[in-house]
Amino acid sequence: MKTSLRLGVVAAALLSAVAAIPTASAADLPSVKTDAPLQTVKAAGFNVDRHAKAGTAKILTANAQLAAASANVCGAGYTISTGAWRYGTWGTTYTWTNGNTTGPNYEDRPICAVFFNDTGSAHYMGVRLSTNYTSIGPVRNFGTFSSYAGPVYQSKGYCGTVYSYMKAPNGAVVVDNDQTVGACD
Repeated sequence: MKTSLRLGVVAAALLSAVAAIPTASAADLPSVKTDAPLQTVKAAGFNVDRHAKAGTAKILTANAQLAAASANVCGAGYTISTGAWRYGTWGTTYTWTNGNTTGPNYEDRPICAVFFNDTGSAHYMGVRLSTNYTSIGPVRNFGTFSSYAGPVYQSKGYCGTVYSYMKAPNGAVVVDNDQTVGACD
C-alpha cells in the first residue's frame, strides 16, 4: 500500500508541475513566412527573380520582345522571370512565376515554362517541367513546332527543373538540357 500511495503522490506532483508550465500563445511562437515575395531586380522592364541563374537578365534584355511573348504565352500574372537559357541559334527556354505560393514551403510557387524555337522552321522539340516533390510527376509538351513548345505548368515548380530538347532536320539532337528553376540546394 505504501508503494501505491507513494506512486500516487509522485503522479500528483508531476501533474501539478506540468500544469504550472506556461503555454505559449501563437503570438509568442516564431513565425516562418513562406509566402514572402520573391526578391526581384529589373531588367529590360521585367521583374527578374534575384536568384535567377546568371545570364537571365542578359537574355531578357537581348530580345525583350521574345521574352515578353513568352510571358504572354504563360498567361496573366506570370510576370516574374525565374530563368532564361539560350541554346545557340536553336532556341530559348523561359520560366516564369506569378510570385504566389501554393503551399507551406518557399518552393511552393507556380512555374510556367516555354521553349521557343528560334530557327524560323518547324523542328521536333519539347519542354518538361518537374518539381522537387517526388509525388508530383513532370508535365511535358513534345512535338513538331515552328514557334514554341509549352506552356507547361507546375503549381509547386520553384526548385524543380526545366528540360529542353530539340532535334535538327537531319535527326541530330541539338538541344538536350536540364536547368534548375530558382535558387535551391
